[in-house]
Amino acid sequence: MSVRATTAVVVGALGALVGTAIVTPHLVPPTSPHTSAVTVQAGTDACGTGWPASPDRALAGPQTFRIHNTSVAGIEVQLVDPTNGAVYLDAEGLGAGATHDYGVRLPRGQYRFRCLPADANPGTGPVVHLRGATHVSDETPGIVPVTRDDLIPAAKSYGDWIESRLPTLLADVRALDADVRTGDVRAARRDWLVGHREYEQLGAAYGAFGDDDTAIDGLPAAGRTALDDPHLTGFHRVEALLWSAAPGSRAVAPADALVAAVEHLRRTFPTQRVDPLDIGLRSHEILENALRFEATGATDAGSHTALATIDANISGTEHALEPLRSILRTRYPGLRATDRALATLRADVESHRRTDGSWDTLDGLDRTAREHLDADLDAALEQLAPVAAICDPRRTS
Repeated sequence: MSVRATTAVVVGALGALVGTAIVTPHLVPPTSPHTSAVTVQAGTDACGTGWPASPDRALAGPQTFRIHNTSVAGIEVQLVDPTNGAVYLDAEGLGAGATHDYGVRLPRGQYRFRCLPADANPGTGPVVHLRGATHVSDETPGIVPVTRDDLIPAAKSYGDWIESRLPTLLADVRALDADVRTGDVRAARRDWLVGHREYEQLGAAYGAFGDDDTAIDGLPAAGRTALDDPHLTGFHRVEALLWSAAPGSRAVAPADALVAAVEHLRRTFPTQRVDPLDIGLRSHEILENALRFEATGATDAGSHTALATIDANISGTEHALEPLRSILRTRYPGLRATDRALATLRADVESHRRTDGSWDTLDGLDRTAREHLDADLDAALEQLAPVAAICDPRRTS
C-alpha cells in the first residue's frame, strides 16, 4: 500500500478533525473559570435564544455558550457575522437533545446564531450587538465559509499542473530504465532519485491517481521489505534492488513495470480530476506524510534519500498552496507566516545537500541538526493546519 493510499483511509475523519480544531472553538468544560456559560437554545422552533443573558452582559471578550439542541434530530449550529457571513463557531453534529459548551473570544461587533437542522430548513437567531473593545486578546478569527464552487477553479488549476509534469516524470523513469538495462548502476541510482523526487512533488493528487499510485510508489506489505516482497512494484522495489547486492539484472523487470505504470498514468490522468474537496487537506497532508514516513525512515528501501524526498515534498506543498492563494488571502492572516515557515524548512533541508548533489542521511544528522529538522517540520505543519480547515466547505443554508 502506498503512503497516499494509507493516508486516504483516514482522510474523511482527519478532515473533520482538522476543521473542528481550527474553525470550531474548543469544547470548554462546564467549570471554565474565565466566564460563566450562557445557555443557548438551538432547534427548528428557536435559534440562538438565551444570548445575551441580559442586555448589560452583551460585552466583548470571552464567551462560553452552552448550546442545547432542542430538536429530535442532529443539528449544526454556527455563530456568524450577519454582515459578511464570517463564521466564529461551528458546532457540528450536535445530537438530538444534546448539550455542549463552546468557548470563543469576540471583539465588539454584530453576531447571531445560525441553526442548520439535518432534516429541516435553516433558521437564524436575533442579531446581538456586543459593546466594548474593538480587539481582544486571543480573539477567535471569523472565517468566511468556502464553497465547493470556490474550490473548483483551484482544483482544475492544480490538476493542470499535475498533467504538465507527467511528461517529465515519464522521461525520468525511461532514463532510469535505460540505465538499468545497460547495467550502469551509478547512473541508475542518480536517475532513480531524479524520478522519485519528481513524483513526490505530485503528492497532493492522492486518490486522483487511483491504482497507478500503488504501482508507482507502493510500499511493501506488512512483515515484508521492499527487497523480498514479490508483489511490490514501483520506485521502492527498484530502489531496494539498486542499493543492494542483488544482480543488476533483477531490476530490469521492475524498472520496465515502473515505466508502464507512469505511461498508464499519463494516458489516463486527463480523464480524471482532483476532487475540489481534497485540495486544501492535501496541502497539509503532504508534509504530514513527510513527517510520518520520510523523517522516520519508514519508506527508505536502501537509498537513504529521505531528506531529498522531504525537499520534494516541500515543493509539492507549495504547488498545492498556489491555486488556493486567492481564497486564503482574505481568510487566513497566517498565510505569510506559512510561506516563511516553508522557506525556513526548505533552507534547513537543503543545507544537507552536498556539493556533488547527493544528500546527507537521516542517520548522519547530529542531535542538533535533527532537532532543527523536527522543529521546522512541526512549525510548517502548524501553519498549514488552518489551510485545511479554511478550505473545508461548510454548510450555510
